[in-house]
Amino acid sequence: MTHRAPDPLRLEVHSSLRGVPPDAWDRLCPPGDPFSTHAFLLALEESGSAVAETGWRARHLLLWEGEALVGAAPLYEKTHSYGEYIFDWGWAQACQRAGVRYYPKLVCAVPFTPATGGRLLVAPGPGAQAYEDALLQAMLQVEQQIGAHSLHLLFVTEPVHARLSGQRGLRGRMTMQFHWENIDEHGSPHASFEAWIGRFRAKLRKEARRERGRVAAVGGALKVLRGAEIDGRAWSALRAFYLDTVEKRGGESYLTEAFFHLAAERLQHLSLAVLVEVDGAYVAGALCFERGGQLYGRYWGCLPGYEALHFEVCYHKPIELCIEAGWTRFEAGAQGNHKLRRGLMPAPTWSLHQLRHPGLDRAVGEALLQEEAELRAHLPLVAIHGPFHRDGGEAPPAPEPAPIEL
Repeated sequence: MTHRAPDPLRLEVHSSLRGVPPDAWDRLCPPGDPFSTHAFLLALEESGSAVAETGWRARHLLLWEGEALVGAAPLYEKTHSYGEYIFDWGWAQACQRAGVRYYPKLVCAVPFTPATGGRLLVAPGPGAQAYEDALLQAMLQVEQQIGAHSLHLLFVTEPVHARLSGQRGLRGRMTMQFHWENIDEHGSPHASFEAWIGRFRAKLRKEARRERGRVAAVGGALKVLRGAEIDGRAWSALRAFYLDTVEKRGGESYLTEAFFHLAAERLQHLSLAVLVEVDGAYVAGALCFERGGQLYGRYWGCLPGYEALHFEVCYHKPIELCIEAGWTRFEAGAQGNHKLRRGLMPAPTWSLHQLRHPGLDRAVGEALLQEEAELRAHLPLVAIHGPFHRDGGEAPPAPEPAPIEL
């Protein structure tokens, strides 16, 4: 009996996702990740949001075995650290003070999206480890070829972090977000929203009901739109809300107007909008994305005077939708201890970093060990400030973790 030898692996570097087969790419994406899909990444590119002109020069990797796409990675060459949400500004500033170059750098991530998901996208099976190793080796080669000074894999899954931390110069980093899991105290999905907040202490249960009543208090109607139900008027409102929030926070408007137009055309299958309408006009809303039973809140905003609708639109209603649909998980974005009172609990997030300068690598390595030790001690202290029943009465305000500097 003869055995056919496996086809050799072939690696390609692409400056655009145009021409990359969408179905082949998406077959490699984790089922609960809407953001590493071909449609989402291409919308960021073709809208002018994540392109070389905005500091996101694509170096996407494709790994082929014969005619089969067995590996892929969204990879960007960057000359700044905006839009990443795993903050390395202190590292860049330390380099500047020392007269050492920090940029350009390579970043494996979904631009402007602080959500854990697929980064080293590989076909499952016995060859998965080899495909992952080939992608990582290719990243290091691209880093050297373009003269980049570091490689960063952002918001990787915990298994990828555990497997690769310490490999090929990669240092693991632990950060924190607030997530909701559809698991009650008995390990089962929640039966209803009322059953969910029934786990809350009385004071916070009343607060949640009061926040839910604010839509009616302003004479509003809450609307949940999915897919094609999100019409042009709704997309225009969501775009306006996004810009208003950016302006209020003094942030950077990463997403162009064209992104929202493309999202209306190409991302319907992933999109969900929670909107409040008063007298025929949308006054507040949030754009979410769902895939594989996992829901992600992304962009929120409102007209002046309707800020109090934030908790219903961004937390309570999305959680209720998850319970009703049997979805397993809800992530509401980065930061925000106020999420604790609404039942989103602290959860670790993970990234990997390889720094070529030996001195910077040593200093960052020491800082990351200290940062992780403090955060691991901090997580349970934050968790006790959640809304659930406990002995000992009320707790003081949840502490903020101390920043770690080089």
